[in-house]
Amino acid sequence: MNDWPDENRNDRYGRGSAGAQPESARVMRQVRRGQPGPGPSAPPYGGVPQQPTYVDGQGYDDQYGNGYNSGQVYGTPNGGGPQGPGGPGGGRGPRRAPNWGRRIKWTAITLVTLLVVVSVSTYFWADSKLNRDVDLSKVIDRPDAGQGTNYLIVGSDSRAGMTAEEKKELHTGSAEGKRTDSMMILHTGDNGSTLISLPRDSDVEIPTFVGSESGKTYKGTGRHVKLNAAYAEDGPELLVRTVEFNTGLRIDHYVEIGFAGFADIVDSVGGVEIEIPKGGMKDTKSGADFEAGKQTLNGEQALAFVRTRYALAGSDLDRTKNQQKFLSALANQVATPGTVLNPFKLYPTMGAGLDSLIVDKDMSLFDLADMFWAMKSVSGGDGTSMNMPISGSTGGNLVWDEAKVKTLVNELKNDEKVTVSGD
Repeated sequence: MNDWPDENRNDRYGRGSAGAQPESARVMRQVRRGQPGPGPSAPPYGGVPQQPTYVDGQGYDDQYGNGYNSGQVYGTPNGGGPQGPGGPGGGRGPRRAPNWGRRIKWTAITLVTLLVVVSVSTYFWADSKLNRDVDLSKVIDRPDAGQGTNYLIVGSDSRAGMTAEEKKELHTGSAEGKRTDSMMILHTGDNGSTLISLPRDSDVEIPTFVGSESGKTYKGTGRHVKLNAAYAEDGPELLVRTVEFNTGLRIDHYVEIGFAGFADIVDSVGGVEIEIPKGGMKDTKSGADFEAGKQTLNGEQALAFVRTRYALAGSDLDRTKNQQKFLSALANQVATPGTVLNPFKLYPTMGAGLDSLIVDKDMSLFDLADMFWAMKSVSGGDGTSMNMPISGSTGGNLVWDEAKVKTLVNELKNDEKVTVSGD
């Protein structure tokens, strides 16, 4: 059998042919060379001979091949490089320069929005952690408000939530309930800040008051006690009532911190540097054991430092001075850029502090920030720190100097520069 295609067939698949002759010239591409001019001439296109053009078998020029034959790049007139769709001949146009002003604007908007979201979230998180347990509306017969703001800052010996091991480590003992270990009035105003320690052994009169829990009125009998007894008898509300009655100064806000919270705050900021007085300090009851000179105290050591009394010849006045010094140094440490601008320090510090603080119901985060900045200013020398002026003692209680206390209170009420000094 002959497998070769029949040369007489009209069906020509693949445009092939069974014959010895090529297909018709009608379907063959032919080379058409340029007509030579008279005499020799230099080849065009920079020395490259002109390439032939092609004509199909039907006599048409190869429109799609001319560009390749002449060295032209596809989509680019005259081989000049890519053009954008808007460029000449429908090619790619020049690349548009970036709009830096627009980019900067949207970057700034994004950063500001992120900052606002983080700030608002942090505010509500911090605000929710404040323990607003003290109701100053229960305090009766209050003095008129003066200029500036007065904070009553209390350090209590509360052991709430502490394990037996923590009590042993911090030398707190295991007494039930809580008592005031330190009390201070911080005044903030236009003439600087004043920090006044109220010795817990101060001799004060317990006035008529309304029980914070019972709502019952207890008539004053003129009895005199140590100031810290007022807190032990009926808590923060009676303490505020007693301070206001014996000074004539209105307390605007109340802030209290316990043993464990104090130590946690100090540890969260990486310790606080303090100057230990000449001779060092050693007190087995508080756990204080320090050499003289500058030292960075951790939470356990800091608590021992502010509580020590017997290392200071049993003087409550010297102890209050140490408390002032340390609290101012702590506030200064908390307010440094290294803490405020470092979220890995700021949030643990805020968490430790806010969890352990007990404040009045009207206290806001802005009030709390104002208090810390005022304490920082005292530490920086822009404010005054002092003890309540003392004139003597009676029955082991420290008696305030009435004349000096009256002058001091009037200056604070009028937000004037304090001229009175205390031991």
